[in-house]
Amino acid sequence: MPAWQPSWTAPNAKASTRDRPHLTDCKPSATCPTRTTAPPASFIQHCPGTDAQQGKHGTMHQFINGKLQSGTSGQNLDVINPATSEVVETVGLASLADLELAVEAARSAFPAWSRAAPGERAGILQKFARIMEERAGQFSRVESSQTGKPLRLTREFDVPGTIDNIDFFAGAARHLEGKATAEYSPQHTSSIRREPIGVVGSIAPWNYPLQMAAWKILPAVAAGNTIVLKPAEITPLTSLMFAQALTDAGLPDGVVNVVVGDGATVGAALMRHPDVDMVSFTGSTAIGRTVLEAAAVNAKRVHLELGGKAPFVVFDDANLDAAVHGAVAGSLINTGQDCTAATRAIVHRSVYEEFVAKLAARFEGIVLGTPTDTGADLGPLVSFKQRDHVAGMVERARGYSKIVAGGYAPAEGGLEKGAFYRPTVVVDAAPDSEIVRDEVFGPVLVVLPFDTDDQAIQLANDTVYGLAASAWTNNLQRALRATREIKAGCVWVNDHVPIISEMPHGGFKQSGSGKDMSAYSFDEYTQVKHVMFELDGVTEKDWHRTIFSLR
Repeated sequence: MPAWQPSWTAPNAKASTRDRPHLTDCKPSATCPTRTTAPPASFIQHCPGTDAQQGKHGTMHQFINGKLQSGTSGQNLDVINPATSEVVETVGLASLADLELAVEAARSAFPAWSRAAPGERAGILQKFARIMEERAGQFSRVESSQTGKPLRLTREFDVPGTIDNIDFFAGAARHLEGKATAEYSPQHTSSIRREPIGVVGSIAPWNYPLQMAAWKILPAVAAGNTIVLKPAEITPLTSLMFAQALTDAGLPDGVVNVVVGDGATVGAALMRHPDVDMVSFTGSTAIGRTVLEAAAVNAKRVHLELGGKAPFVVFDDANLDAAVHGAVAGSLINTGQDCTAATRAIVHRSVYEEFVAKLAARFEGIVLGTPTDTGADLGPLVSFKQRDHVAGMVERARGYSKIVAGGYAPAEGGLEKGAFYRPTVVVDAAPDSEIVRDEVFGPVLVVLPFDTDDQAIQLANDTVYGLAASAWTNNLQRALRATREIKAGCVWVNDHVPIISEMPHGGFKQSGSGKDMSAYSFDEYTQVKHVMFELDGVTEKDWHRTIFSLR
């Protein structure tokens, strides 16, 4: 899942601060008082002119045909801040009838939107990016409130990364070019057209709700498709805000629809719907298999971004302090709830003990806290269910390995109210053990030793996953070999996690198929058409005689 590294500095930013964009926030007033905590949605309604922009939708949690609507399932779900266990908002879930309306809206909007000029699509996305900048503060607060992420993370990564992605696809929309192939056949000329596929059904995960909405919606819409997005029902608020902001930017009704419903019913029905031409899914490999099965019924195109178990290979010539810093950031990004997060540190035996000692010390120094705790490094897991999953894997690992840092849920300082778990370092685990092979999706890093470069590459590839990896070395030949032989969709050298809009993101093996981000994502959301013109105007062509004789 995404992280983003800013490449520019905010106006008036001090040299000592991390690069960040300027953030527009809700100014204090009589009707919108100063807040010192991430606001629940019930507060947000009082900010003038910012209802749908910030997440307060009353009972309306479906965005269909350009309008917020109420779900008609009769079922409600509380969106919980996992840092405090407070209810952020109660969501009325969608029914299958609501899904049908959303697909109908997308289908009806497709003919006009698919014919819109690239400049028109680009203009709407450019305006959308500026609206997102204006609302950045609100998006950051709501994203933090529904996920528990520190505000620092949503302000410096999630929201600016989303805006950068919008700006990229605003430009890319003008460069969806075909190809003139000239006269490869006598008396003919050919060209290649790229055309939108139609209605896209997308299911997004809970770990990066805003960025995943962007990754699903932007390439699809920029290429001329329409879309029905089902966000994770436990974190839907910024996806609804995203759709509303797009509409405010001038996107025609029905082009983007957001349906908040149960995955087993609404999500499954979206994948199987006969009027959905393509499905895109980000989530676990296990659920990805069910998506493939559902899409196969109608032979839909499928785009999958699935699990990961990223190796973090540290050779004996690496800058060890840099590698330790990289391991902390790379494994704990988003509390480890990131498919590209470093999960298996594979370290040369000559520096193994020093690496483990420094890593454990860094992990023990990590500060946990709520979104508004300015000193907090790490937030909670997204839910107690996810926290219990992580804790269960660590507890089972105690029977066959050693925990040298963390390994427990804090029970004091107010953190016991949230789904927190201490950053954990595991050593002495066998390569075929559960903690090494299976996706934890939490703040847990396993450290394994190796003796030879061949063994390092073998351990790195000893997984069913292939989403991301990194190699830490100052030797050019080693670096080149690692990038060539490690089977992953992205291999970093002397870094781990940074992703940029211009470069593709997607996995090998059971980490999925297809690419997000970059112009390569248009390969997923367009279909190639060959157009051939006959040039001579001849009625009786030579090849006709092969088929029939004139009498």
